[in-house]
Amino acid sequence: MAVVANGEYKFPSRDRVENYYGHQLLFACWDHHMLMAAPFMLFGAPDQKLGDIIEQQLKPLMQPDPDFDKIDWDAIEWTKSGEPWTPDFNKTIKQNGLVHKEQFCFKTPGLSTLVPPQGE
Repeated sequence: MAVVANGEYKFPSRDRVENYYGHQLLFACWDHHMLMAAPFMLFGAPDQKLGDIIEQQLKPLMQPDPDFDKIDWDAIEWTKSGEPWTPDFNKTIKQNGLVHKEQFCFKTPGLSTLVPPQGE
């Protein structure tokens, strides 16, 4: 359902990047894992390594899923803005082209908690 404003939006958004003291929000969506019903919200500085965000924030959030220990991290399929994407975990958030409130998604082939694998 579309949202229609009744008037002009005349004030600055409260969730703009300037309000996060040099940090930004990122959203990570684990496709086909309905136990995690919404994207994970992550928080980091643009000069922070993406690998650190994955290790320190994303992985601990994913651990309750029964498939977590079965993940082949080298086989994950990543997308950003709906397009295939290859993140470089040794580079920063900014170097990976991630901006404030951006969502990236990942699929773990062969693992699909609560959703039957496609084609069955």
